[in-house]
Amino acid sequence: MRFLHTADWHLGRRLFGYDLYDEQDYAIKQLIQIAKDEAVDAIVVAGDLYDRQNPAEPAVAQLAAIIQKINLELKLPLLMINGNHDSAVRLGVGNQWYQQTNFYLHTQLAQAFEPVEMADVQFFLLPYFELYEARQFFEDDQIKTLEQAMTRIVQQMVTQFKPGKKPVLVAHFFAAGSQHSDSETTVSVGGLDAVPLDLLSPFDYVALGHVHNKEALQQPLIRYSGSLLKFSLSEALQTKGVLIVDTDPEIRVQFKPIKQLHEVQNVQGKFAELTDDAYLTAHHIDRSAYTGIILEDTNVISNASNFLHEKFPRFLTMSRAHGLATFTDQEITAKEIQSPLELLADFYHDATQTDLSKNQKKLAEQALQEADQCDH
Repeated sequence: MRFLHTADWHLGRRLFGYDLYDEQDYAIKQLIQIAKDEAVDAIVVAGDLYDRQNPAEPAVAQLAAIIQKINLELKLPLLMINGNHDSAVRLGVGNQWYQQTNFYLHTQLAQAFEPVEMADVQFFLLPYFELYEARQFFEDDQIKTLEQAMTRIVQQMVTQFKPGKKPVLVAHFFAAGSQHSDSETTVSVGGLDAVPLDLLSPFDYVALGHVHNKEALQQPLIRYSGSLLKFSLSEALQTKGVLIVDTDPEIRVQFKPIKQLHEVQNVQGKFAELTDDAYLTAHHIDRSAYTGIILEDTNVISNASNFLHEKFPRFLTMSRAHGLATFTDQEITAKEIQSPLELLADFYHDATQTDLSKNQKKLAEQALQEADQCDH
């Protein structure tokens, strides 16, 4: 058979305060088109459907619409597990009747040992679990580590293997040897956050979620699909997409890229350059992208982030390539001397990229008046 492997949708996520619903809709539409073009037999989602365990209503509505489109309208089998960002209880409500439409959503450890059989494949859907759940399921208080839990889990799964069927594990965890990025929340079970790769050797293919970079693990048949979107500036140079997995005559994996509605980028340069329309056009700098600015200037620039936001509507952060100069030889005229409150406002804005609130200004004025009275 042929199936599509995806994960880490994180519906409801925000990027530095910007909601990403339109970005996620754009990516999901491409995923669905890829599924059509590649004539896949099923779609596998390896966890973190939501970004929060208590998702906002628009995120819930968005996931419902996606499931309806894939499973009810296109009649595609859908296999899902919860990730560490999902609430197993909330996500699992109603799954008793999902299988009537070939929708398999496993949110409890016990379900992992009930393989879903399709064509030449047995799918073992292992939801994200806490260590106490493994102790309860196996009735063994001696399970103290993730490795011990996974050893017992895999041993029991192997007893369900059928001759002529290819076992595929769908799971959500950090595999040993993978690399984290700063948009992921560490999965920690029993004090450890990595599953040894040799425990996964009985499976013909392991479809993983949790790590957002598809290149984080260099294993041909143990794969992260990566997230559909770039969720941090550290992911700016990554290419996002999905994996197409063929099982006959042997496992073959293809990567299919997905375009971002608005790119994520880091832009470095001098303030005068990055606020000059002609420079931005000549250097083909995407002003519509979610942008992190790295300034090469070392001098203090008043209201720098406000000016940059005018040029980059999706401005995210500003940092310095070389830090700030600690002194200046420039003479200051009487006109340029600022009041203590003005100095405080400029310093606060340069440090936080936000302005003092009215209440903060009032408190600062009171403190300055009290200090002035003490001097007299």
